[in-house]
Amino acid sequence: MRILITGVTGFVGSHLAEYCLKQGAEVFGTVFSHHLGDELKRIESIKDKITLLECDLTNRVAVSRVMEKSKPDKVFHLAAQSFVPTSWKSPEDTLINNIISELNIFEVARDLGINPVTVLACSSEEYGLVKENEVPIKEDNPLRPMSPYAVSKIGQEKLGYQYYKSYGLKTVLTRFFNTEGPGRGQDFVTSNFAKQVAEIEKGKREPVIYVGNLEAKRDFTDVRDMVKAYWLASEKCEYGEAYNVCSGRTIPIQSVVDILLKLSTVKNIQVKQDVARMRPSDVPVLLGDNTKFISATGWKPEIPFEKTMEDLLNYWREELGGSPVKIEAINQEVAQKAS
Repeated sequence: MRILITGVTGFVGSHLAEYCLKQGAEVFGTVFSHHLGDELKRIESIKDKITLLECDLTNRVAVSRVMEKSKPDKVFHLAAQSFVPTSWKSPEDTLINNIISELNIFEVARDLGINPVTVLACSSEEYGLVKENEVPIKEDNPLRPMSPYAVSKIGQEKLGYQYYKSYGLKTVLTRFFNTEGPGRGQDFVTSNFAKQVAEIEKGKREPVIYVGNLEAKRDFTDVRDMVKAYWLASEKCEYGEAYNVCSGRTIPIQSVVDILLKLSTVKNIQVKQDVARMRPSDVPVLLGDNTKFISATGWKPEIPFEKTMEDLLNYWREELGGSPVKIEAINQEVAQKAS
């Protein structure tokens, strides 16, 4: 089986490439020269086992060359501008990158007369403003986007639906909730906190963690569980249908801080709010109902959030130099607070 992963050097893409190789697939992945740098480190262990194809996905000619070269049976479309705060600073770039890139994939597939199963990495951010009586969120919940990023993801999803209905393209619409784990970019909340703790342990910064809104609640799932979900989505889900992929439980951002502080080798770390980390508008709670996806695929998340945070902190400890710290147990009080 031939697999094309757009954004293969990204956080999820690198984990997914490794998982697809284990399934015996031949893996092709797109990279964008302006975004390489340290990202190549994510695929260091598998770079000789996959075919990297440089491509600006907003350029249809470049996309055509990639699709002709890879001739994919499945496409996992992950490449995107995926950082919500950036979408406020660059809304035009976010909309162009996220929607036009997908449009090019669909149009090139039609031009070439191929119809790979295409899994679209949509987002729980599409739901935006969720009312108290709408939790846990089902797929038929109204979409009230709260950021340009969320709008772009709605655009991607609706485009996938339209191309399925209009042209029969095999599109799978997956609304992934927060995905975390080792290798997560430092701009994202859990990884940012973990990196700050690791820097404090290394003496690279004062014993203070700077945070934004700690009251928000999110539905977190480990990336190593999520890549299994991507694969099952490509095998089991109905085309043109939207599916929530999530753990089905929320964890307050405050508890992320609590867990990392408990895992740290440095005690008495202070927590201070940084106004610059507050968003113009923030979604207070994202809790998904995963019943539809589980019924279709039999998937379930297996890695506890506390283990995800331990591995993420150890990732940053190694990145900053030094050996991982093995923590055998996490304080029960913190674990209960997180649940």
